[in-house]
Amino acid sequence: MDNIAVLIIWLKEMVMRKTTVMIDEKLLEEAVQVIGARTKKEAIEAGLRSLIQRHNREALRKELGTFDMDLTLEELERLRNAG
Repeated sequence: MDNIAVLIIWLKEMVMRKTTVMIDEKLLEEAVQVIGARTKKEAIEAGLRSLIQRHNREALRKELGTFDMDLTLEELERLRNAG
């Protein structure tokens, strides 16, 4: 096997690995149906992405903190509709 083929095989192994886990079958089937996934793998990956996205959003919110704005409800509504 040439070096390029070995490198490609090595890279594939770095990206995806087979993992065996015990998962509640009813929960997994419900997730597949709810999100319209074609496979169980697709449902699991979508769930993991969603969990990571939620965590990152919360971390960003905490980092940015809160601040006071001197806006009336009408001004806020106008700004929302302007974009």
